[in-house]
Amino acid sequence: MLTLSAKVRKTLGRKTKSLRVKGILPAVVYGPQKKSIPLELDYKSFEEIYRQAGESSLILLDIASPEIKTENKPQVLIHDVKLDPLSGKFIHVDLYQAPLTVEVEAKVPIVFEGEAPAVKELGGTLVKNISDLEVKALPQNLPKEIRVNISLLKNFEDHILIKDLKLAVGVKILKDSGEIIARIAPPEKIEVELEKPIEEKIEEVEKVEPEKVKESEEER
Repeated sequence: MLTLSAKVRKTLGRKTKSLRVKGILPAVVYGPQKKSIPLELDYKSFEEIYRQAGESSLILLDIASPEIKTENKPQVLIHDVKLDPLSGKFIHVDLYQAPLTVEVEAKVPIVFEGEAPAVKELGGTLVKNISDLEVKALPQNLPKEIRVNISLLKNFEDHILIKDLKLAVGVKILKDSGEIIARIAPPEKIEVELEKPIEEKIEEVEKVEPEKVKESEEER
């Protein structure tokens, strides 16, 4: 299990801006019937942990505090991440200490793997309708990602539905099982879309040409 180091944060409110300048990321950890604790994280360390764990993998929170014993390190989920709208950088993190006996909901990304024969051999285009799924499970059973094998898409009629996914026991998807995750669009449909603007331009030219001829005749 990944471990995230943290320190108890004494700088609160608007003053946290000074921490960010130093590469420190303000955070808070909380949970049911647990007092919330303001924390400070090393920005680069959190960035790496987030890349590996996402928001659906438990991580061990190592808080440097004499009040928290080493054997009582909480297991937490990265529950909410706030980003700066201009820079896209992390500005605050919520860590949730979920009870391991109670199911939680989390958004899990879909990872497409393999190669679709209908794309390689028939010239179709892969259409990804869903990029992530909301799931419900015990914290320790939450998947980091959901892998979808697109090599099953051999013809244009083929598609992959949510109900086709194989997940671990105890993991429930909170979405209509009949929804399409991925499908293949035939090449002619793509060509029609690309040709539309050209056809419209040709019609405009055909309308303009007679008017130009008429003007020329009047000038003579």
